Parts: sequence; structure tokens; C-alpha cells
Amino acid sequence: MTSGFLRIAIVLGLVSAIGPFAIDMYLPALPTIGADLDASPLAVQMSLVVVFLSFAVGPLIVGPLADMYGRKPVMYGGLVVFAIASIGAALAPNVAWLIFFRLVQGLGSSTGMVVPRAVVRDLHTGPEATKLMSLLMLVFSVSPILAPLTGSVIIETFGWRAVFWAVTIAAVMAFVLMMFGLEETRPAEHRGDSSFGTAWAGYKVLVVDRSFVGLSLIGGFGIASFFVYLANSSFVVIDHYGLTPSQYSLFFSVNAVSFFGVSQSSGWLTAKFGLHRVVRPAVFGFAGAMLIGWAIMASGFESLALMTVTLFIGYGLLGLVIPTTAVLAMEEQGAIAGTASALMGTLHMITGVVAMTVSGFFANGEPLPMMTGIAVCAALAMILTLFTLKRGAEPKATMAAE
Repeated sequence: MTSGFLRIAIVLGLVSAIGPFAIDMYLPALPTIGADLDASPLAVQMSLVVVFLSFAVGPLIVGPLADMYGRKPVMYGGLVVFAIASIGAALAPNVAWLIFFRLVQGLGSSTGMVVPRAVVRDLHTGPEATKLMSLLMLVFSVSPILAPLTGSVIIETFGWRAVFWAVTIAAVMAFVLMMFGLEETRPAEHRGDSSFGTAWAGYKVLVVDRSFVGLSLIGGFGIASFFVYLANSSFVVIDHYGLTPSQYSLFFSVNAVSFFGVSQSSGWLTAKFGLHRVVRPAVFGFAGAMLIGWAIMASGFESLALMTVTLFIGYGLLGLVIPTTAVLAMEEQGAIAGTASALMGTLHMITGVVAMTVSGFFANGEPLPMMTGIAVCAALAMILTLFTLKRGAEPKATMAAE
């Protein structure tokens, strides 16, 4: 692995992690924010929901812009918008202003969801793209592993507003690193035919592309299962099982370690066996683990240890599913990589927000509703895999890469 390969992964990983870092650091602060701003739990949760909504809308604008004006200018702009919104959130006098600035913050950080995937596609395809994507995810993993713990320390020491000052500093650091550590990967001569008109035409082509939509939704339902976990786990672990916020942060980090640790084998596995032959068993294993976890909870045996084990295994296998489905979906979209990455990001976020919202109607602070939502998402990913990735139907591009 060359130093340039690693440098690109570090820069793109940090840019990608800015938005999720602002979410994960923020989670331990929700009760404190409600008390400080005299806001209801629903209002405070809206400041989280609007971020995911902006993640769904933002990519549709960001992707075409990245094709039209290049990758770096769009990422620069996103980081500036994110930093300004973070300062606004830190100074918010009430929950309404906090919700507004969180919405803008999400729009700014949506560039980190879309453009790095397009950069990967600009540079590589096949197993090499999978290696870079998985390495990018390793850098990205600093967010769910360290952010809740870091957020807890910052909140206890300086108050919840300091979280937003911290992510502002992180955005400035990412801006500087990108200036010196990343070259533009979409040359000017490739941008001439790109416009919102061509993006719209690209969207129309992609939404009827069964393979692209199917692969995007397989990854989307995998991510949706994590959204359900994200929205409910603090209530289940802290209120139902009686763990402290610091212990919850460790519990949360364990699954992140599993996810990102296993994802690092995806490059080697796809080079050896092919993308399809990695995706299928990974999805089935992910779904199997989550369904077993649901069955344990449904039987009335609410063991935290067993739930932790099934989530650890399931999210570990999901670490193989996400990068491989993303690479497969983008494999033949080189000419409209930004647009394709944007639509994929939107499909991921819409699927996640819908799953999180629906699960909220059934949430009661107990583990069974949470595990039911996670298992349903995993089962839908498995069903989609059966229809999208038929056995023996390895794409030409993937076989060539092998």
C-alpha cells in the first residue's frame, strides 16, 4: 500500500467523518440540551432528525455540483457551511434556532457523504476501489468509536455548547488537510458536459437501473438497521439495563469496532473471491445474526450479553456489506460518479430516516422493539440480495477486476 493511497484515505475519511462526528458527540448531550433550553424531548430529538433529513436532500444537489465544478471546491464549500452552522448552533438561544442550524450543518456535511465516494470511483474500480473504500471507512470509524466518549467528557467539562465548537475546529483541520493532501480527481476537461440537466437525466437513468437501485437499497437497509439502533440504544441500555452514559459509550463503541474492523478485510476478500461472492454471504450472515438476536428477545430472555454478541457479529458482517455494495453500484457509473454517489446517499438516508421514524412509533425503552426494527431491516436487505444478486450473475466489470 503506497503512502499516497493511505494519504488519500486519511483525508477523505476525515472529511467523511465530520458530519457523523457531530451526531455521535451530540448524543450524550440530548437530556442536558432539553433542560438548558427548556425544550421537550420531541423538540430536542428533532434537532437530530433534521440532520438525517438534510443528509437525504443535500446529496441530490452536491453530487451534480461535484461533477460540474470538481471534487475539491464542493468539499471546501461544504466544510465552510458546516463550520458556520456549527458556530450558530453553539450560540443558539433556543431549540428552534438549534434545529435550524443543525439542518444547515447537515447540508454542509452532506458533501462528505457524497464526494469522497466519487473520488474513489475517479481513481479506482473493482478490488482496488474496495480497498480504498474500506481504508477510508477505517479512518471514518474514529467517529462512532471515540465521538460518544469525547462528547461525554466535553459536555461534563465545558457544557453541551462546547461540542459544536469542537466540531468547528475539526472542520477547519479537515479543510487544511484537504488543501495539502488531496489533488483534484475530476479534471476540467471532464466537467464540460456536466450540469443539473445532465444530472437530472442521470437520475432518471439510475432510478430505473435495477442493479444500481437494488445494491443501493441493500446497503440502505443495512444502514437503516444502524439508524434504528442509534435512535433507541441509549434508552434501552441506560434506562432498561441500567448502564451509565459512559458505559453506554463503550457499548456503542464495541459495535463500531466490529463494523470497521471487519470492513478492512473486504479488499482482500473481494480480490480473492469477487465482489458478488463476498456480498451474498455477508448479507445473509448479517441478517441471520440480527434475526437470532430478535428471536432471543422475543422469547423473553432479555440478556444484555447475548444482545451485545448478536449485534457485534451482525454489525461486523455489515462492515463487509456497505463498502462492497457501494463499489458494485458505482462500478459502471464512472461518467456520472458524483450523480450516482448522490442518489445512493439519498437512498441510504431516506431508507434510514423512514426506518428510524417507524421504529419510533413502537419504541418503549425495551430491547424487543429495537431488535424487531433492526431484524426487519436486515431481513429486507437479505430479500433484496436474493433478487438483485442472483447466483452466478457476476457482472463483467467485476469479473474483469478479478
